[in-house]
Amino acid sequence: MSPTVRQSRGARGEELIVRKVRCPGCKRSERTLRRLPPNFKCADVICDFCGYLAQVKTKSLRGPLPDICPSKIPGAAWAPQLARMEAGIYFSLFIVLENDLGMMSIFLLPRDLQVPDMFVPRKPLGPTARRAGWQGFTIDLSRALGRPTRYADGGVVEFRCR
Repeated sequence: MSPTVRQSRGARGEELIVRKVRCPGCKRSERTLRRLPPNFKCADVICDFCGYLAQVKTKSLRGPLPDICPSKIPGAAWAPQLARMEAGIYFSLFIVLENDLGMMSIFLLPRDLQVPDMFVPRKPLGPTARRAGWQGFTIDLSRALGRPTRYADGGVVEFRCR
């Protein structure tokens, strides 16, 4: 089965992170972030040196890429996110914005700036939905303890990953 448009967009975002970003944990000069297998719960990349885990969310936009990260980003499955929050476990969040011209920008919200209130559960899917009862969440970045920081590599803030 071929990937959906959203799955392809997510894979492009993850690939951009592993190709362009240095690990925020160990800060090694070489690129040590690697993609985790699909459907790994709540994390998408890991540093193969220090074990740093992060989640990647990719969002599409029309027009030019903004200098400031949008305040709301779609999350994924609510149950695993809730379980990790109840255990006090948060993963840093890379937000990749991709415009209709194939340009991408990266923002980072470290785990230390995350609070439970920023993860807002959505209404569960109705009984006629293909995945009836499944519940997602929205990430409300305006509720975080700080704003996501735009990633730059040598002054470059927009990347092409195609």
